[in-house]
Amino acid sequence: MTEPLRWGVLGCADIAVRRVLPTAARLTEFTLTAVASRDITRAVETASRFGGQPVAGYDRLLEREDVDAVYVPLPTGLHAEWIARALRAGKHVFAEKPLTHGAGTTRELVALAERLGLVLRENFMFLHHAQQRRVREMVGDGAIGEPRLFSAAFAVPPRESADIRYDARLGGGALLDVGAYPVRAALHFLGDGLDVTGARLRHDPEYGVDVAGSALLAAPGGASAQLAFGFEHYYTSRYEVLGSAGRITVEPAFTPLPDHAPVIRWERNGGVELIRLRPDDQCANALRAFAEAVRRKDTAPDPGLVEQARLLDRVREAAARS
Repeated sequence: MTEPLRWGVLGCADIAVRRVLPTAARLTEFTLTAVASRDITRAVETASRFGGQPVAGYDRLLEREDVDAVYVPLPTGLHAEWIARALRAGKHVFAEKPLTHGAGTTRELVALAERLGLVLRENFMFLHHAQQRRVREMVGDGAIGEPRLFSAAFAVPPRESADIRYDARLGGGALLDVGAYPVRAALHFLGDGLDVTGARLRHDPEYGVDVAGSALLAAPGGASAQLAFGFEHYYTSRYEVLGSAGRITVEPAFTPLPDHAPVIRWERNGGVELIRLRPDDQCANALRAFAEAVRRKDTAPDPGLVEQARLLDRVREAAARS
């Protein structure tokens, strides 16, 4: 039997406490060694629920020899510093998305991990859901003919004013938070070589961050993508792949709960077929993939990670010109 991966957590963010730690606690691939927070009270509370030793401060956790890997759910603006520190401390890293605020920094971290022989992964859970695998198989098998247009939207209602997503100093803003999902999805289904042909970002002067946006992308083969995202909408999580001979629609696309039974809508020849799948836990799948990469010493960088960061930069640049 393979020994479980000994991991520690840098920060007690909502996504960690609400989703990732409860999921990891059910998996035999992980054992939680330590939980670090700048507030020891939060570390104690989290460790009492999920195990591990509470630690005051992130540096102290990185010094521990009984931690092989770390999970980084910190605000985006803090990712680069602590991912780099973790890698230099010899730890594999599983970080929340997006990995950093820009392509240049992302490239540096990917290169650092590769140089040190460590696994660096970004937690885009939806990529590990069975419905995405099924849709890619269908598109690859010609179910909709030649892909012509990918459209996607991920939007949520306004947050509380104190939410870190509204804090520019911590890497807040809709593009990096919810906009990264449709961008990564376009890359996932249309492939490399995408270019941003236009974009708009709506900035809120009170917070100093973008709260909504849209982007147009072009693929080398002639297909295109229309993407929308924001913090001021009716909740929407969907994508559609429109081809020369049919259309596939998925909703919810990005954050389905583990007990949700997906339904893929497939339209062709004037008819509609609903493809029903079993529930799938994308969080558990993402965690298992990370643990397996560490076990197999699969330190090859994820090419989509840097390409996605480049596209997010290009969206920001295009919006500044509009």
